[in-house]
Amino acid sequence: MKQKLLAMLSLQDQLNRQINPDWLQADNEWYRAIWLESAELMEHYGWKWWKAQEHDLEQIRLELIDIWHFGLSAELLGQAGDQEKAATNMLAQLEEAQTGETDFRNNVDQLARHALNHHTLDVPAFLSLLDAADTGFDDLYRIYVGKNVLNRFRQNHGYKDGSYIKIWEGREDNEHLAQVVATLDADATDFQENLYQSLEQRYPG
Repeated sequence: MKQKLLAMLSLQDQLNRQINPDWLQADNEWYRAIWLESAELMEHYGWKWWKAQEHDLEQIRLELIDIWHFGLSAELLGQAGDQEKAATNMLAQLEEAQTGETDFRNNVDQLARHALNHHTLDVPAFLSLLDAADTGFDDLYRIYVGKNVLNRFRQNHGYKDGSYIKIWEGREDNEHLAQVVATLDADATDFQENLYQSLEQRYPG
């Protein structure tokens, strides 16, 4: 688990540096991204008691992965970029976390509240939300790496200047990503490279 945490922290640092080489000095409000994504997460789960709503499980998973991106960034910032310290701290939280709260909406509230009060990710609440979405740590790793690779791919193909093409052959890039990930071994040492190359081969630009 620690090796996968280190791998994800390293990937997050690489992505943040790709966007801003001095991201650790930029003092971005990662906590704000966490609570705002928490609001989007709540929308996909449903909170309106006055109308019928269905849980959108796939979108819930994607929102959780986005929150994890920001949680990793907040942890790295808090540890001055030291990936080993960040991994050790997060591992301790993962191992000690107890799934006490079972209400999904209450956990989303707690995630947002903790981000606002402490500027970090509430790991126990996050784990409970993962569990509710039938997503384990290995699933988190696989989906996170896939989304991280796609984010780097987007940046390398003009996402920042608006020239990136998001729809390929009538489907969004996220759909292509899911299809490619399903064909690869996430535990392989060259998983990231194979995934990136597969996206490259499909991309029309």
